[in-house]
Amino acid sequence: MKIIKKLAFIAVAILTLGTSGASADKLDKILSKGKIRCGVVLDFPPMGYRDARNKPAGFDVEYCKDLAKALGVKLELKSMSFAQRLPALNAGKVDVVIGSTSDTLQRAKSAGFTMPYFVFKLQAMVKKDSGINSFSDLKGKKVTAALSTTPETEFLKNSKKNGWNSSNYFSSKSENDTHLALLQGKADAIITTDTTIVELLKLAKYKNYRAGPFVPGFDDFVSIIVKRTEYGMINYMNLFIHQQVRTGRYAELNKQFYGNSPLRKLTIDGIYY
Repeated sequence: MKIIKKLAFIAVAILTLGTSGASADKLDKILSKGKIRCGVVLDFPPMGYRDARNKPAGFDVEYCKDLAKALGVKLELKSMSFAQRLPALNAGKVDVVIGSTSDTLQRAKSAGFTMPYFVFKLQAMVKKDSGINSFSDLKGKKVTAALSTTPETEFLKNSKKNGWNSSNYFSSKSENDTHLALLQGKADAIITTDTTIVELLKLAKYKNYRAGPFVPGFDDFVSIIVKRTEYGMINYMNLFIHQQVRTGRYAELNKQFYGNSPLRKLTIDGIYY
């Protein structure tokens, strides 16, 4: 009986070692390949956009570069729309997405989220003479937001809460499409982030537009996302975000892309995020 127990113990040990050796996690694979594929959204300035030379630029792009440098690997940037972020990640087309992804419980069913690395306010952008001054003024107006984004879901949630008929609302395929809808008069208002509106209003073509009302009661915390099962990657990304803040890099990039606007607080009072 003792011999049988010993043999069983040895068999379990061999199986355990074999399994752990064969299942190197994503972090190991990235380090082994010497390259990380980082997904970014490039129609969401100043988090992601193309500069005058058509090169990827922005806060999220810099975080991708910093991550590759920290890992000691080459960087391959992958441009995508907001709607493509989770499908691209789960299809294995990218290793990580630094694309201003809101940390919703629904999304967390299919992706792994880090602690927040940035936070936005959600806001409307409207014509100067629109008469839209409060959130309630959006009732019955033609409103759009980018498909599968938090601006869209939060606007529709508030519409339902207020008992509005949201038949005038329509989804846009991308963030750029929402801007175009506003310029072409197809929408009376777009819902996006406060930071995006600040950038758009710097452009001459938006001289007749202004920042409108905020979506009430919502801070849009965004995270880096990886595959849900990649715990090693999630742990590394959390430490990466800590280091970005602790070394002053977060503050440096905030100043580069947002000027002298206050540094956005990444924590919530009363809870350790």
